[in-house]
Amino acid sequence: MQREQISVFDMFKIGIGPSSSHTLGPWRAAQQFVQSLEQQGALPLVQQVKILLYGSLAKTGVGHGTDIAILLGLSGDDPVTFEVDQVTPKIAHIKSSHQLILGSILPVSFYAEDDLLFLFNESLPYHPNAVTFQAFLNNGKAISETYYSIGGGFVVKEGASGQAKAEVDLPFPIDTASDLLHWCIKTGLRISEVVAENELAWRSEQETRTGALNIFRALKECIYRGCHTTGQLPGGLNVARRAAKLNAKLIGNNKYSNYDEWVAAIRNTGDSFKNTLDWVSCFALAVNEENASFGRVVTAPTNGAAGVIPAVLQYYIAFCDGNTEQKIINFLFTASEIGSIFKKGATISAAMGGCQAEIGVSSAMAAAALTECMGGTQRQVLMAAEIAMEHHLGLTCDPIGGLVQVPCIERNTMGAIKAITASQLALQSNPEKAKVSLDAVVKTMWQTALDMNSKYKETSDGGLAINIPISLPEC
Repeated sequence: MQREQISVFDMFKIGIGPSSSHTLGPWRAAQQFVQSLEQQGALPLVQQVKILLYGSLAKTGVGHGTDIAILLGLSGDDPVTFEVDQVTPKIAHIKSSHQLILGSILPVSFYAEDDLLFLFNESLPYHPNAVTFQAFLNNGKAISETYYSIGGGFVVKEGASGQAKAEVDLPFPIDTASDLLHWCIKTGLRISEVVAENELAWRSEQETRTGALNIFRALKECIYRGCHTTGQLPGGLNVARRAAKLNAKLIGNNKYSNYDEWVAAIRNTGDSFKNTLDWVSCFALAVNEENASFGRVVTAPTNGAAGVIPAVLQYYIAFCDGNTEQKIINFLFTASEIGSIFKKGATISAAMGGCQAEIGVSSAMAAAALTECMGGTQRQVLMAAEIAMEHHLGLTCDPIGGLVQVPCIERNTMGAIKAITASQLALQSNPEKAKVSLDAVVKTMWQTALDMNSKYKETSDGGLAINIPISLPEC
């Protein structure tokens, strides 16, 4: 039986930080609940709503902005279009006025301390990221629905199918890396070309192309913004932004006034191995500092790992002549297919698999994409993805204070550098002699996830989260 069909635009989603599973997913779940109330004709009857957060959503929800995302979602706001500088004032207004405009239509009384509950010691069996919405109606009835945020912004409603969209007849159905390689060998197509053909089952070639370039626009705007914003990150850890200072140091006296001029200036500085490494780190820091600041980011495949793929793509653009629309689209297509294989065969949720499921997967995606774009064979592309993940196996998720800052931001720089290294190794290797296949490493990652202690799965109950003394402000 075929697993979920996943499009490029399922893997890459535009949204707001800091977490795809704890921010974007709950936001989408809240929107779906409001839509469900509308479909049942119950929205005008609602007098009160309550939100119950379970498991990982409860334990690290405040640091990840879960409460904020849910309130915005219930209010009818969308993470793709909502102005990021309005997040704080809108939430402050909801809490001070004790009123929530449900679906941007119906005012209901709302007291956060009573109506939004963090059930730290309760978990639901399907997935650690669970939220229950309860709507109490003026006819004495109540509606309760539970949703699971399963990673990467994907949401599953309890009792419903996990299928993200209606099934279509894909010309090249793919569940595993072996399936992908089969179609590549049979057709002679590159991986990005296989993806392009599958995308035609959902929409026209022009619509897909426009959508992919829109994803790239969001990526480059995030990198550029992060490289030119100073200050401290919110949340109480007092983490200083570093990307802007590093950018200023590396760019030197080169002048520019927009992204394209900036890329040209970067090329003028990349005259040494050290400089190139510094730039890759700068790109990754920039994205994840934006993510930690409730900025506009792209799940790649998650928010916590959102800096790896943009950093490697920016490296390809700045230092490897990758600055054409088609090359960028090919990069994104190849990366998305590798990510979908991990999602189908394992997980992209840190709450299920630790950080190997986020940074590890994003590094594998980036390594594969870079390898194809640098002329690698299909087997070398899969080899690069395998190498990148192999050296992230067992990586825990232990955010200090439940914030997507330490060690998350720096981990993106590591994932990006490993992706480039994995690509270089694959390009200089004979994949026929590889001892480990990508499917084997996907299987191993999932087995490792099942064996991993729950305190290392985005709970902040173990690892660095309990060994670094901090004092965060009261919620």
